[in-house]
Amino acid sequence: MYQTPREIVKASLTFATPQRMPRDLWVLPWADEYHPSVVKSLKDLYPPDFVTVESVYRPSPRIKGEKYDVGYSTDEWGCVFKNIQKGVHGEIENPIVSDIKNWQSVQPPYEILPEDKIKAAEKVNHFCEKTDKFVFADCCPRPWERLQFLRGTENAMMDVMVPDEGGADLIKLVHDFYMKELEFWVKTDVDAIMFMDDWGTQTQLLIPPRIWRELFKPLYKEYCDIAHANGKFAFMHSDGNIQEIYTDLVQVGVDAVNSQLFCMDMEYLEQNVKGQITFWGEIDRQHVLNSKNPQDARDAVKKVAKHLYDPKGGVIAQFEFGPGAEPENTFAIFDEWDHITS
Repeated sequence: MYQTPREIVKASLTFATPQRMPRDLWVLPWADEYHPSVVKSLKDLYPPDFVTVESVYRPSPRIKGEKYDVGYSTDEWGCVFKNIQKGVHGEIENPIVSDIKNWQSVQPPYEILPEDKIKAAEKVNHFCEKTDKFVFADCCPRPWERLQFLRGTENAMMDVMVPDEGGADLIKLVHDFYMKELEFWVKTDVDAIMFMDDWGTQTQLLIPPRIWRELFKPLYKEYCDIAHANGKFAFMHSDGNIQEIYTDLVQVGVDAVNSQLFCMDMEYLEQNVKGQITFWGEIDRQHVLNSKNPQDARDAVKKVAKHLYDPKGGVIAQFEFGPGAEPENTFAIFDEWDHITS
């Protein structure tokens, strides 16, 4: 029996044997700028099974500039970023909370949330009804990264090491806003919510796992709990080597995680979490996608398949088409997954 893209993704997430491997292509503005024909061909040959619902947020008066253009931009929290390369996101410029004692000065952007929630939900539900793809909510909680945007990375590191000086309060303020967002989205017909925080360096977690478990694990559990209580899936993204907390992500209820598999020991992941969580990609952006030899991309797919693939589900064919990626490799990745799963 034919499965729609939505049904294929759900079958993979629940280990119910999808008809084929679910596909997800992340396209950064850089790729749209420099390889528009490649992006179009990729999407035509390998249509993604995922889509994000149209926005129902109100415009924020705090937003200035375009975040993917060279120069300065300000987001809805009032954080100012400096960008030196077109097509990618910049770095924080002059954190707006220089002293943690002033954490209460932060004003979360509640003004962007839908004013008429019933009307907004109707718009979302209409979108979901008209597509057969798996639909993500248009929100992305990121408490650790938001702390860095508000305080700067060095200050944020200190905040989590001595949270009783105001860091824990600021994290809670940010988290409360995200929970308010999620309260709206989980009552709509979207299929999943997604949250993110980049936690890894090349070799280990950015902070001691004990601190992570004390401050952030409970937040992620709340995101997963509210999603599951309303029949939604919970997806997470985190860059770097996050091997130390992979079992924690399973424990809090993350259904699918997008992570840099090639920074970690895939044999460890196979032995400890395979069959308990879906690996939402990815293929190595550091050494494979920018390789001049497409065979490297095919070999990378074979490595992921060797350790993590199961016909019942648990893997999504995903990668990011961003700066430095060679177009031939992008086609090779999806083609190789087709060969493995056919």
